[in-house]
Amino acid sequence: MLDFHNLSVTAVLHKLKTNTNGLTPEIAEKRLIKHGLNSMPEAKPLSGLLIFLSQFNNALIYILLVTGALSLLIGAYKEAYVIFGAVIINVIIGFIQERKANQAISKLRNLVEHKALVLRDGQEIVIDSKQVTIGDIILIKAGNRMPADGRLIEAADLQVDEAGLTGESLPSNKKTAPVASGASLADRENMVYAGTMAVRGLGKAAVTATGVNTEIGKIAVMVKETHEEPTPLQKKLTKFSRLLGLVFIVVCIIIVLVGLCQGRGWHEMLITGVAVGVASIPEGLTVSVTVILAIGMRRILKKKALTRKLVAAETLGSTTVICTDKTGTLTEGKMHVAHIIIGENEFEIKTKGSRQDRQEAKAVSLALQAAMMCNDAVVENPLDELGSWRIIGSPTEAALLSAAIQSGLRKEDLLKIEPKIDELPFSSEHKYMLSLHEADENKYILYEKGASEILLAKAKSFYHHGELTPLDNQALAKLNSTYEKLTNRGLRVIGLARRVFSKKELFINDQGKIEWSSVDKDLDFIGFIAIKDPLRAEAKETIALAKQAGIRTVIITGDHKLTAKAIAEEIGIKVKAANIITGEELDTINDERLKKVVKMIDIYARVSPHHKLRIVKALKELGEVVAMTGDGINDSPALKAADIGISLGTGTDIAKETSDIVLLDNNFKTIVSTIRQGRIIFRNIRKVITYLISDSFSEIILIVGSLFFNTPLAILPAQILWINIVNDGLPHFSLAFEKGDDSIMQEKPIAKNENLLNKEMKVIIFGAGIMRDLFIFVLFYWLWRKTAGEIEYLRTLMFAILGVKSLMTIFSLRRFRASLWQYNPFSNRYLVAAVGASFLFLLAGIYWRPLQLILGTTDLNLPAWAVVFAVSTLSIVLIEMVKKYFIIHPSYKS
Repeated sequence: MLDFHNLSVTAVLHKLKTNTNGLTPEIAEKRLIKHGLNSMPEAKPLSGLLIFLSQFNNALIYILLVTGALSLLIGAYKEAYVIFGAVIINVIIGFIQERKANQAISKLRNLVEHKALVLRDGQEIVIDSKQVTIGDIILIKAGNRMPADGRLIEAADLQVDEAGLTGESLPSNKKTAPVASGASLADRENMVYAGTMAVRGLGKAAVTATGVNTEIGKIAVMVKETHEEPTPLQKKLTKFSRLLGLVFIVVCIIIVLVGLCQGRGWHEMLITGVAVGVASIPEGLTVSVTVILAIGMRRILKKKALTRKLVAAETLGSTTVICTDKTGTLTEGKMHVAHIIIGENEFEIKTKGSRQDRQEAKAVSLALQAAMMCNDAVVENPLDELGSWRIIGSPTEAALLSAAIQSGLRKEDLLKIEPKIDELPFSSEHKYMLSLHEADENKYILYEKGASEILLAKAKSFYHHGELTPLDNQALAKLNSTYEKLTNRGLRVIGLARRVFSKKELFINDQGKIEWSSVDKDLDFIGFIAIKDPLRAEAKETIALAKQAGIRTVIITGDHKLTAKAIAEEIGIKVKAANIITGEELDTINDERLKKVVKMIDIYARVSPHHKLRIVKALKELGEVVAMTGDGINDSPALKAADIGISLGTGTDIAKETSDIVLLDNNFKTIVSTIRQGRIIFRNIRKVITYLISDSFSEIILIVGSLFFNTPLAILPAQILWINIVNDGLPHFSLAFEKGDDSIMQEKPIAKNENLLNKEMKVIIFGAGIMRDLFIFVLFYWLWRKTAGEIEYLRTLMFAILGVKSLMTIFSLRRFRASLWQYNPFSNRYLVAAVGASFLFLLAGIYWRPLQLILGTTDLNLPAWAVVFAVSTLSIVLIEMVKKYFIIHPSYKS
């Protein structure tokens, strides 16, 4: 594509086949037919039926449907209802999420669908922005939103806010001169872009791109073409579901074949096989995960973060890299006066309204007075509280005015003492502003604000230790050195000066206008005012906490690299030159090289939207779980591509729609809170899986053991189904309310390729669990041999043992890395209530006559209950021993 920013105005008009009077209506109509309307692409929405059917495309859902169907075949209607209920809940939630999903394209379209002022055949006309075409001359003034991309052909003190597109915190000062080829978007000062806003001045631009060919249109295409990958949890659940499916099939086949070989009937073995198969499938898992995620979302919302997508809540816990924008995320997104430098002394503005007690106090006040006099910003609501002020004007002038007012100055009072005569507005050409005031009957005062190097070149004296001192070469060198140091710290530096002179020195030309050159000389240089977008109060602590949690922070910004470096160092990230790369440098390396580079880069400066997308993709290909924060239009493709997109509450609509989480309070510290909650969510999911799988193994071992040792079934299919409904129905849901502990943010992030079943879970399930279950079967076998005629009583005993040991051991499973006596096992009141309710249902299955007939149970005496609680206590002891020696022990590596 042609680099219009690299061409002269004449060459641009020639290439576009237009002129300063604009297109004729006839040519405009032809170009609209050729290039199309100036509008965003419309995403074709899926029908509700397709969205609904797509929710069934899940391995665990398939297994649950098959299991439910088999349960119906054998008459296990209650179990079937539970299974199908789990499927319905998950499908409904997924359907609602999908219906609310990506509205990004329509939001982008809204940014450019408005009226535009253009020149057509020399006439100013207002047209719908859709009708703007290539070669149109658009007229620009403060408050106008750009309808298309264009090359400026005229600019008078024009400033355009491009923060949403480029990430640049300050408005861009526009000019018409050519810019070097290959310059980044933020450096193309002779271009304007669709969706950006003029905040000052006037201008004209020749339209160079419309619709999808504009910079905002390219972002729309990137958003449309960026596909969201399954989250780490979704991938792990899919893998786990396939494993469960394999277990389901193998267990059923083995049980049926062994039973048939022993001469048992087809019907009996089919019922038994399906019952054990159902026992091996934790049908409550999908609902539990949904509940855990939903509760996590609610807790995250209390922390002032809105989770737009259910699975995003867990993904936060796996985050290994946070790619954060600078403006509005690490910083406040508003310019403030940070330092005032008088001579060799620097005064930091630490608190609003702070005053200086040193002898330079008068000079400090004079600097702020000059900044106030040379200022077009105004407070729209001066009678309101200070924190509610709305200052109209450029960010720089708003910051200067705010600081001056907070120091105690009042412009209306100053103007009564020194009435304003005239002013020379700031322009990007001469880079300064002049304001002329009457001091008394014989004197004028000239206040000047602008580029420091220009003011110093016109100065004859400067303030040193509160006194005016001649500006010699040595002093000038020191002041220039001070200026360079400030700019190297990423600060925006403004010079202030004034001159008091006699009225006879002012020259008025024949047109009655002031010849400013007659008085704009021999200045008294007051000092420097340094402005910055200040760091958020919580940002430094947040970065430190993220680092402690094993999370790397990478800054991606449209600002200059020195500004970004200064913020990084202030926030606690040590950065060397080798750790910084610009968008221009990124364009010179391919994706393979980028994958090697991203490992060492901490700051990406002067980047464009496609750069952010490349960075996120490169990190993901290296196995990182990437969280991308941002608030602008330019962030939306990367927000969508990232594993977890986090937008600010004050961000653009497109950023919110493409993100997974919205920070409602714009507080960067909230990210740490949501990451902590994400880790809690994943821990709770693992606790539920451990609990459910452990129970499933108990039932499987009893049935398989009965078949291999040719004994009567130790537990009946109906009893297995009842335990699944009662014990797995309530207690495992209560694990969703576990709140985690203080150590959770001292652990490393969960690896993307780490199995859902980690070493801790395997040790508990296959170590303590199988030892316990083998002991229970041996107990059954011994009692059966001893009392062969009391099989109904033995089965009831096994039924009670499986039920009670499950309800008791869940208290040990609340913490994998702490012993039961190191925490309050009853602090989760939901768990206590669930265990109590489940125990009552278990008692009903043993003693209530209607259920005895259905389940094949009988009354148990007190000695039997002593055995039940003894075995259950042994189960807790085994789990605690395994935890102590294989998990909590310092030599154990999880």
